[in-house]
Amino acid sequence: MEIETLPDAYGLYRALESLDLLAKKPPLWWPRYGSFEVVVGAVLTQNSQWTRVEASLHNLRGAHLLSPAALAHIDLQTLMELIRPSGLFKNKSGVIRTLAGAIVSDFGDFETFRSEVSREWLLRQKGIGPETADSILCYACGRAAMVVDAYTARLLDALGFELETYDALQAWCVEGLEGPFGEAELSEVYARFHGMIVEYVKRNKKGRSVDVTALVSVL
Repeated sequence: MEIETLPDAYGLYRALESLDLLAKKPPLWWPRYGSFEVVVGAVLTQNSQWTRVEASLHNLRGAHLLSPAALAHIDLQTLMELIRPSGLFKNKSGVIRTLAGAIVSDFGDFETFRSEVSREWLLRQKGIGPETADSILCYACGRAAMVVDAYTARLLDALGFELETYDALQAWCVEGLEGPFGEAELSEVYARFHGMIVEYVKRNKKGRSVDVTALVSVL
């Protein structure tokens, strides 16, 4: 449908918020926010559905392996079997073990990693791209890092925006929210904004397009 006035990121945030999309979700959307489990989940969710990621995390949790120290030295074959539900398990097992080893080597433990890691450090790690790095910073480390993804691109495209790169999508979101919200609020605002976008698109997708009727009614 045609939209007469395109929203900025703040307007979109408030519109999504009014739809109560996170009512039955954790307060900051990602399960076990602030834990090392989020780091592992951010890798596992690459090219995978969350239900499949949950199965892999359940396996790792049951084996008491959700810590950097445990995963840094795990047998790769064992790890592959545990994360098999997420798909691409051969590649992901190597990424997870190498990342866990780097966390132990460079930071010692997760709490130090959580407070000291930089985006640049994450992007230097094998298998960690911008979306995964920002997911770790936002949901595992509680940083003001705006995650954008295919859901963000699909929603903004449906609203009439032509933003083709990760950096362009992220810049649009950040520029619209940095003014209305204080710096101390942004970590939670970004977490909720990304979560609301994902939930809206999942509930209103029609093939490769997104039905924005419900959204436009409150913009």
